[in-house]
Amino acid sequence: MSPQEVILVTEQDEAIGVMEKMEAHRKGVLHRAFSVFIFDKNGRMLLQQRAPQKYHGAYLWTNACCSHPMQDEPVEQAAQRRLMEELGFQTPLEKIFAFTYKATVENNLIEHEFDHVFAGEYEGPVNMNREEACAYAYQELPAIKRQLQE
Repeated sequence: MSPQEVILVTEQDEAIGVMEKMEAHRKGVLHRAFSVFIFDKNGRMLLQQRAPQKYHGAYLWTNACCSHPMQDEPVEQAAQRRLMEELGFQTPLEKIFAFTYKATVENNLIEHEFDHVFAGEYEGPVNMNREEACAYAYQELPAIKRQLQE
């Protein structure tokens, strides 16, 4: 499996094959993913602003990172790998839940993912990969909620 392939799964997260990432997003095929949420000691959440060249969500403010594990890569290991690749740090992560969602995004793409959600705490330096993110900020949850509503 190349890094540009995703793991296709059933609604129970059982692997059933692989597909090229963009094809999976064009067809809206259910595949394995993960999302990482990072908080500081005061409960503020780390947000990243997606880089302008991302295939969807350019300039969108989002959680610390999200992506897809490679075949035979444990999901938590993939989350740690991607956190380092995108924001340049590692911290202990705890899986807090998993869910399935399907959403149409720009460029005629469909996110249909079985998403494993991890959370961790971190307050050290952030070394953004400019191919992935163009800014970052810690925000208080009420401010994030207010911005989402606006």
